[in-house]
Amino acid sequence: MSGKDEEFREYVVARGPALLRVALHLTGQPADAEDLLQAALAKTYLAWDRINDRTLLDGYVRRAMVNINISWWRRRKLEEYPSEELPDLPVRDRPGPGELDELLEQALNRLPPRQRTAVVLRYYEDMSEPEVAEALGVSVGTVKSTVSRAVAKLRGDLVVLDAPVKEAQPQV
Repeated sequence: MSGKDEEFREYVVARGPALLRVALHLTGQPADAEDLLQAALAKTYLAWDRINDRTLLDGYVRRAMVNINISWWRRRKLEEYPSEELPDLPVRDRPGPGELDELLEQALNRLPPRQRTAVVLRYYEDMSEPEVAEALGVSVGTVKSTVSRAVAKLRGDLVVLDAPVKEAQPQV
């Protein structure tokens, strides 16, 4: 391991938990916070040699997290469209453990083949992004974007499972 790598690793080990708390405050969701911190640390690693004053590292990472989070908001805003009326969604009881597996499998089957393959290799087979890229014969960036889009579709398909179980009330 080079000196740069070791120094960066020591910084992440020492400051990671505090930076994760900041990311959690920014996103409000633990999974999103982890993704945000990871993205900010990747940018920090790329700029490591340009950051001369190591006492400013926390500020650099926090600013990177804010900028990335804003960028994510803007990207999400393009995918959301307001409507005059809310659609009527059926209210269901929460599925049991076996039903949950079946619903997830059905949602996976609705994905296009490439996305399904990438998700299965990445999360079911626990392969790293470079390993998935090699297996599929694509770049790591393509794996990241493919998996990201697939997970977004899965979340959309399974969002009904997160809804609280209660009678549907009209919105006023």
